[in-house]
Amino acid sequence: MTIISSGGPMTPPQTTIRSTSYGDRSDFVKELQQLLADKGYNKRSNVDGIFGPITKRAVQKYQQSAGISHANGNFFGTAGPKTLGSLGLFQAGSASKTETSAPQTETASVRESSDSSFADRVIASGKEHMGTRYVWGGDTPSGFDCSGFIQYAFKENGKNLPRTVAQMWDAGTRVDQPQKGDLVFFETRTGPSHAGIYLGNNKFLHSGSSTGVTVTNMDNSYWKQRYLGAKSM
Repeated sequence: MTIISSGGPMTPPQTTIRSTSYGDRSDFVKELQQLLADKGYNKRSNVDGIFGPITKRAVQKYQQSAGISHANGNFFGTAGPKTLGSLGLFQAGSASKTETSAPQTETASVRESSDSSFADRVIASGKEHMGTRYVWGGDTPSGFDCSGFIQYAFKENGKNLPRTVAQMWDAGTRVDQPQKGDLVFFETRTGPSHAGIYLGNNKFLHSGSSTGVTVTNMDNSYWKQRYLGAKSM
């Protein structure tokens, strides 16, 4: 979330919130969620102050309805100046004139996230699809195969991965011990043929052919004997 001071010591009455996006947590996000719920774009049960996948989609729906576009589609779903302004969410401040004359496209905040924060967002995106059925070649929420599921969760957070498990294996960097957000690979046929997102505590999130999207313990006898290794992406 980008905050631009109107000058002098930064105090709440002198600031204007210009942008809020995926991963932000604040009372301002909660206010945004409440307004979107009032307008029918968000679930009231999701008014929690956390800008997660549900809030992102609510913002996207509102933007589509209001005709708000973004010059770079990767940031579609960010609540930037035009979105917040149309909702009446700009706080009073001298930056308001700048907002009035802003271009008719969203201005995305450039946000740097730690590896851990990025992993949390990928995992949150993936867990939203718990129970989704397994479909060979599937790469949408109507059905996922294992690599399609991983690719989808990463792409929702701005990172493109190769399509197949073998390609992901070749593209990743080998790690001795997986960290949260790394990919763990298994040999169910010859070579790397199944993968999931490591959650920590020896568990991984994946789309299994008999389970759909689920969380599995790596000590599970089936997976333990087929484990190939982990890679960071």
